[in-house]
Order: sequence, then structure tokens, then C-alpha cells
Amino acid sequence: MPRPKKKRKVDHPPKMLGFKPFGIRFCDTEHIIMQFEEYETVKLVIYDNMSQDEAAEKMEVSRPTLTRIYNSALKKIAKAFVEGKSILIKGGDFEFEKDWYKCKTCFKLIDGIKEDAICGDCPSDNKNELENLNE
Repeated sequence: MPRPKKKRKVDHPPKMLGFKPFGIRFCDTEHIIMQFEEYETVKLVIYDNMSQDEAAEKMEVSRPTLTRIYNSALKKIAKAFVEGKSILIKGGDFEFEKDWYKCKTCFKLIDGIKEDAICGDCPSDNKNELENLNE
């Protein structure tokens, strides 16, 4: 019996739900699912310019595990780019560093809980406008 997978640490959720190719309707494309930990490896290694050793330490995984996740993410990005497919960012075996909420109205990301679970930027009277992303 294999040992259970350790949850990968993700600093914060992406600002978007995914990407789609320009000039092709979303419903007309196939979708590629990129997991949150794959997104995080690309962000840390390419965008934040960390070494794979530093990124692995930040995500609390081994360097070979980070490399496998990173290579999987790059293959998905390349496939979407070459074949004109959409990328959806969701799922995976991860946990956020802190509690994150997303406003259901304006999609703003909020770390930590605000009073009565309200966004503060939206002119809404809806008290349940924040969605907990940690669940």
C-alpha cells in the first residue's frame, strides 16, 4: 500500500480561474485541468525566479517531487498553447498557507475573514457573498 500523499503548500490562489485561447469561444475548446500545485510551481520558479530547491522548500515537498509537478505543468501549458485548448485551474492535493475567501460578486481575493463575511468593495447587502476557498 503506497503512503498517502503529503499536501503541497500553496501561498495564495490565482486571481483567475484559467485561460482560454484568443479568438476561440470557451465552449468550443477542450479544457486542460491544471492543479493548484502545478500553478504554484510555475509561479514560484518562473514568475518569482526561485530555484527549484527554494520552491520545493516553500511548498514543503522534495526537489524531485517539485520537478515532477513543474514538468507536468509545463507540458499542460505547452499542449494548451499549441493545440488551442483552454486551461482551468482547479483541484489537486494542496492546502493554502492561510484562509482565503473570494467574493462571489466581484471575484476579489481576501485573506483572512472580514466582519460578517462581506467583501467591502461591493455595494451588496448579501451577507454570504464570500466563498471559502480552503474547503
